[in-house]
Amino acid sequence: MTTTEIRCVLQGLDTLQIAYYLEARPGGGFPYESLLVTKERLRANRQRQGATVELNGWEFSLRPYGSSSGYPLVLENRDYTLEFGEFNNPSFFVTFRSEALWRAGAEALHREFEAWAVGAGLRFVQAESVSRVDFAFDYLLPSVDFNVESVVSKSAKDSTHRQDGGLQTLTFGRGDIVLRIYDKVAEIEQQSAKVWLFDLWGVREKVWRIEWQARKAILRRFGIRTLQDLFDSQGDVLRYLVTEHDSLRLPAGVGNRSRWPLHPLWVDLREQIEGFQSQGVRREINDAATLDARELRIAISLYGYAKRAAAICALREGKDSVSLERAWTRQRLLMLHMHDAVTWVSDVAAKRDQIRFGKG
Repeated sequence: MTTTEIRCVLQGLDTLQIAYYLEARPGGGFPYESLLVTKERLRANRQRQGATVELNGWEFSLRPYGSSSGYPLVLENRDYTLEFGEFNNPSFFVTFRSEALWRAGAEALHREFEAWAVGAGLRFVQAESVSRVDFAFDYLLPSVDFNVESVVSKSAKDSTHRQDGGLQTLTFGRGDIVLRIYDKVAEIEQQSAKVWLFDLWGVREKVWRIEWQARKAILRRFGIRTLQDLFDSQGDVLRYLVTEHDSLRLPAGVGNRSRWPLHPLWVDLREQIEGFQSQGVRREINDAATLDARELRIAISLYGYAKRAAAICALREGKDSVSLERAWTRQRLLMLHMHDAVTWVSDVAAKRDQIRFGKG
């Protein structure tokens, strides 16, 4: 097979998940309470189909249960899935659905959601945060001449799905980066029923999809936080994925597979990705997000120790429990008692350098 025999029939975002930081405007009237009451009524009546509700001109199906990630309310319609809660942080976790992304595009959907949220009585308190992006490239292939051994990947895990003796899906990775190469026509016919893709492709057979699922950790390495960051820098993360993380090869003996020639499909894919917007950033090292993550891990550890300190205080004072403030006050006094201002300066400087040079 040569590059002239294959053709990219569609490329773009197939799934997009964004966290939004919203709060109800004073007097805005966003109906958290009434939605919770309706949800509990549905659950009590064991209704699995949900109820239709209208908010600011949009119709949704309200699920009779919350989300697995801890949001008490879930609304769905053709374009969006909204997971949200008044006391969650971030308060809204929004999935832009596949058909809407291919029909309208991410930017239009984002602006549409912003306008809806404001009209529904909410206000934005900080910029949105992109959590997951699925990059999809659909190819018309005259034949499939590759298998799991043809893929060279940094991912430690892989799996193969076959049907009737033929290859149907290759999956590499789990978590932050997942690559799937699969028969999209078979997937439509057997699972998703996304027959509207046929019109976008202009064909109804022999289309395979190359799809990367990229989550927050890898996106942050390339400076992608907001939706505008994604538009500006998606080429950077895609170039890393297609050149360093994964590749499709043509067998050439029994030597190092990473030295096998690139498959024509991968050659064309690289050319397609060259057209994506980028900033020329290879990856962000020791940026603010990395320091934030370090601080969070320390906070988690300190919080665990604070609970143990509170338990000791409770035993000493004959109580069932004491507050975080009470436990922390005593620990602060103990730390101040052992604090040495001279060694503090030198030790902090040493640990700072350890972090700078990736050793701490």
